[in-house]
Amino acid sequence: MKFAVHQLSRQGGREKNEDRMGYSYTREAVLLALADGMGGHPKGEVAAQLAVQTVSDLFHRQAQPALSNVAGFLSEALMAAHQAIVDHGNAHAMLDNPRTTLVVAVIQNGYVQWIHSGDSRIYLVRRGKLLQRSRDHSYAEKHIMIRGQADPMNRNILFTCLGSPVAPLFDVSDPIFLHEGDRLLLCSDGLWSELSDEHIAEQLAQGRVQDAVPLLVDEALERGGAHGDNVTVVALDWETPGDFEPTHMISTEGVSDGVFASTIQAAGNIDASLDDFDDAAIERSIAEINEAIRRSSARKGSNP
Repeated sequence: MKFAVHQLSRQGGREKNEDRMGYSYTREAVLLALADGMGGHPKGEVAAQLAVQTVSDLFHRQAQPALSNVAGFLSEALMAAHQAIVDHGNAHAMLDNPRTTLVVAVIQNGYVQWIHSGDSRIYLVRRGKLLQRSRDHSYAEKHIMIRGQADPMNRNILFTCLGSPVAPLFDVSDPIFLHEGDRLLLCSDGLWSELSDEHIAEQLAQGRVQDAVPLLVDEALERGGAHGDNVTVVALDWETPGDFEPTHMISTEGVSDGVFASTIQAAGNIDASLDDFDDAAIERSIAEINEAIRRSSARKGSNP
């Protein structure tokens, strides 16, 4: 596999950033995950962090180096993330559990498949056009599907999420074969609430994802203004022909079976790992991933 990936999160006009995101990969599978901690409930950032960590940890254990069943993994991972949040609330005797949305995508054998609960979205763009996107679990989206028009009064009201007293509802997509140059974008509602689907698709197709993502995030922040939401994006460019800059290109050809790379922090003391992932931390993670691949390739080349 060969792909370029870029992730970015900004606080916007909120008191803190409750979004979390990241990606992981082995030689044969790629995982993208994004969670948006929900306001109106305590510690949304904890719920989001627990969600992406739990999914990444399960991917680490099961992708050896490929998943045996992608759809099964996605459903198991989402429910495990939900249970981790509920367990955290119980362990801390919280009257109201933290809650979060979640969207997760897996690429394996050239196919992408995803799962989501809530209104964090995934977009699949091909040749500058929106091929498919997830449908929000919101009353506003249901209103559009039934009546063909938006219901602005209920835009932010979800009917499911992770961490709630009842098991979350979720949708799993059909697997879609990726073409060279296809682009995936996972985002929190801080992006799509300010920018149209068509605009997101058009901008994502311009140049490199490393350039398109910051421009989209900056535009959403500007439109959101002083009271705008957190804006978080993870985007991937799939096997685009031509040259990538070495610092941004990821090729898994030299990755051995035992190598697992991730920008998602490993699970542990959740309260000690809630600092926002800033640009410097992301660049350090990318450098560590590339170094792990280099060492793995060197070991592989030295074997008789």
